[in-house]
Amino acid sequence: IRSKRRWVLSTIDLEENMPGPYPAILYNDKKEDNTIKFRIKGQGVTEKPLGLFSIDENTGIVYVHQPIDREVYHIFHVDFDVLDRQTDAMVDKTLSFNVEIKDKNDNRPVFTPSTLRVSVPENTPEGVLQATLQAHDNDQKDTPNSQFTMRVVSQDPASPTFTMRDMPGTATVKQLAFTGCFDYDKEKSYKVLVEARDQGTPTMFSTATVILDITDYNTHPPEFSSATVSQANKRTLPEGYPNSELVPNKDTPNTPSSRAVFSILKGNEEGNYKIETDSKTNEGVLSVVKVNKTEITELEIAVENEEKLFQCVDGKAVTGTTPKPNTVKVAVKVIDVNDPPVFKKQVEKVYRNENGPPGDVLLVPEIKDEDSDVNKLRYELIQDPAKWVSVDPKTGKITTVQTMDRESPFVKNGTYTVVVHAIDDGQPPATGTCTVVVYLGDLNDNAPHLISKNAVMCGNKVNRVDVKPRDLDGPPFANPFTFSLGEELKNLWTLDPTTGTNTSLISLTSLPYGNYSVPLKIQDQQGLQAEDVLQVVVCECTRINTCRGRLPFSSRLGPAAIGLMFAGLLLLAFLLLFCFLCECKSKNFQHIPLNLEEEGNQTLVKYNMEGGGSIYKVCETVRLAESLEL
Repeated sequence: IRSKRRWVLSTIDLEENMPGPYPAILYNDKKEDNTIKFRIKGQGVTEKPLGLFSIDENTGIVYVHQPIDREVYHIFHVDFDVLDRQTDAMVDKTLSFNVEIKDKNDNRPVFTPSTLRVSVPENTPEGVLQATLQAHDNDQKDTPNSQFTMRVVSQDPASPTFTMRDMPGTATVKQLAFTGCFDYDKEKSYKVLVEARDQGTPTMFSTATVILDITDYNTHPPEFSSATVSQANKRTLPEGYPNSELVPNKDTPNTPSSRAVFSILKGNEEGNYKIETDSKTNEGVLSVVKVNKTEITELEIAVENEEKLFQCVDGKAVTGTTPKPNTVKVAVKVIDVNDPPVFKKQVEKVYRNENGPPGDVLLVPEIKDEDSDVNKLRYELIQDPAKWVSVDPKTGKITTVQTMDRESPFVKNGTYTVVVHAIDDGQPPATGTCTVVVYLGDLNDNAPHLISKNAVMCGNKVNRVDVKPRDLDGPPFANPFTFSLGEELKNLWTLDPTTGTNTSLISLTSLPYGNYSVPLKIQDQQGLQAEDVLQVVVCECTRINTCRGRLPFSSRLGPAAIGLMFAGLLLLAFLLLFCFLCECKSKNFQHIPLNLEEEGNQTLVKYNMEGGGSIYKVCETVRLAESLEL
């Protein structure tokens, strides 16, 4: 009795990217037996990647046919079977084992990204920068082949000094740090080369480039130039008139590091002056807020930047007390000018219902004038498009002179605008402006009416026409409308719906073609009723709303065509008159004998007598003209 053969295999190690030659023997347990044969299946044989492994069915030797990249396939599961050579029946249990690919240091650490650009403010304190570098090695994890270190290889310029620091909780991410300080005036950009090197054999490495763009910060305090100080010693300012002082600055223009901030340190205890920065010129604009009772005032003005001052000296940031701002003293003499009258409210809102009686006082304005007597002001009406109001030239009282209609085209969104001027008696006269906005409440003073009073019912196609009403009033004095017909028409027509924004007029029977006048009653939401007549033409239509035999609207004669026809008729009349005059020259109307007695009581006239008919007069006029020519 022959005992069954047992194969005891577990894992076979195969070197990654083995140089060959191929095919190479993976496993050799050669046994010569003519009664059995060998077969393998699984990954690399019958599954992807196909054709990687094979076996000699006679000897049982396993071959590998090409190099294997561990970063693509790191292990293979293969099944071995022993079969009877004659019957292909399995003579032993299936043996399963793994082919494990041994890692080789064939991958270098790779930075993501390989170039990093970061903006760094000039005043950044030494330490870690917001510049994070990350790398990854595809070799086997937690082995020297995939473990790497980072370091700064080179930098340009050389100061300050850059180093790499670990980030807590990760070994593949580092942060760039520096020691010292930045000076934007000296260097505006730095280039740092960082290396990542693994610990495999042989070692492999790659590099990344970090570009640091230094952004300017306030490192130069603003100063008044000597020329500016000498010119600013004395200033004569009209009341409310601004005056400027130029502030030079070496920092980047139009940034917080160079924008000036002015303040008045002394001389403005009563708040008579203010100073602001002109956003375009970076100048200090000094102006008078109210009249200064002192004839000459000395002001001490200071200037700083929006950002706090930062300085880098000998590679170290200067810390401690902030230097005092630059100041200048200015002697100011204020000259009073005529201030305009000032309304208490430049925009007054007045509320009234429409259709109020004339004579309603809309507003008596409150006004003050620092330089003039308010009793000597005169008022003018500048804007009153509908001529609805008047203004008292002495008091400014605004009174209605006509009824105000909310549906007027001069009313916009329920408001009517009036503009009034107040003019003082100063030299030169000054003017104040007040805008009066009258909010008009709506009343139910407009009955609904039809938008179109004519309609065409195509009797061969439909049995209804649309009825569209309109009400000039607003809610709740307009739609929904209520529609009704007279009792005598209810056997011919009906309305559907009877309530809504629109309705349809429907014929109840087949009507003969012709014209129909249909009186309608339309009520608005508040019950205000109006009667209107809809003219309906019932006909056979060839197109939408076009009766057979009628020209469509687009084909009808326009005003220009009618004018040309009328001109042609006039020309024809003149030609006939001309021919008639020419005919008169060849006729002799000396005497037409008439026997009135024989003809009875007739109305014939002797045209050759004075006062005869018009034809006689025309011909006589022609003869007279010929005689004059002779």
